[in-house]
Amino acid sequence: MYRSIDLFAGIGGIRIGFDNAFGKDIKTVFVSEWDQPAQQTYKANFNDKFDIAGDITQIKEEDIPEFDICLAGFPCQAFSMAGKHGGFEDDYHGRCRGTLFLDVVRICDYHKPKVIFCENVKGLTIHDKGRTFKVIKEAFEEIGYTVFSKILNSKDFGVPQNRERIYLVCFRNDIAPKEFKFPEGSGKKVCIRDILDTAPISPKYYLSDVYMDTLRKHKARHEAAGHGFGYEVRDLDGIAGTIVCGGMGRERNLIVDSRPHSMEAVTHIKGEINKEDIRKMTPREWARLQGFPDTYKLVLSDTHLYKQFGNSVTVNVIDAIAREIRKVLKNV
Repeated sequence: MYRSIDLFAGIGGIRIGFDNAFGKDIKTVFVSEWDQPAQQTYKANFNDKFDIAGDITQIKEEDIPEFDICLAGFPCQAFSMAGKHGGFEDDYHGRCRGTLFLDVVRICDYHKPKVIFCENVKGLTIHDKGRTFKVIKEAFEEIGYTVFSKILNSKDFGVPQNRERIYLVCFRNDIAPKEFKFPEGSGKKVCIRDILDTAPISPKYYLSDVYMDTLRKHKARHEAAGHGFGYEVRDLDGIAGTIVCGGMGRERNLIVDSRPHSMEAVTHIKGEINKEDIRKMTPREWARLQGFPDTYKLVLSDTHLYKQFGNSVTVNVIDAIAREIRKVLKNV
């Protein structure tokens, strides 16, 4: 039985991937997540006997139970190409998100688990001309780990989303393999049409004609300035762009859904529902874009759910990497 801890747990996407891969051979013994709404979603989906710990910077390493595998999707916004690239200087509500990986280092230096698994945005690898990634890699090496890393794209793992992320797998030196083979992908091609909710879709997801006009003007302004910003309507037989939290995550992944639906607005909108059948995807559809099972409970408002899935991981990719990790551990 491998004991794992889930740091910067979000809504548990990394954990689900490892649970899928390890089955009954893994047990989560500690969870940390400081965002309250994320905690609510997490608690609704996992029946842990312990409470979720809050701010990891305030938790002493000796107060964390012994563990074999550390799961850590440490905050990516400081390194995101869509953000301000704050890196180690990043400040968010008085917390430096760019240095939170040091808490992973601190905790793992004390407990010396067999494996440390991290996920982050692709931008981490090029932030500050590669120096940021070098610092992170060397920090894990200094506490006795061999670091393997690779950028993988979610679209290669059975979900219709173009999402590149960097994955780090760190094995303790005494059990580290000479090489670690990251999975290539499932080969299964899935399109947006395959993950759509059953019709009819609530009219609240269909954009108003006034809002569509605003989006068109916004896009036209940016095109005139030579920028590629603006809304995007995706082909149902194609794939979604990277989903992210915030309005643009939804607006760059609009779809035309002409299946029967009500034209009666159920929320307060300006104008009326557009007659081109353009809508944003639902939170459940976003969950599917990230490989979350339909049994996963969505208990909060749409606003929270879009943010949570935009910030989360693609379960299918985690599952595939975790299976390769398990192969290595079996040979130890």
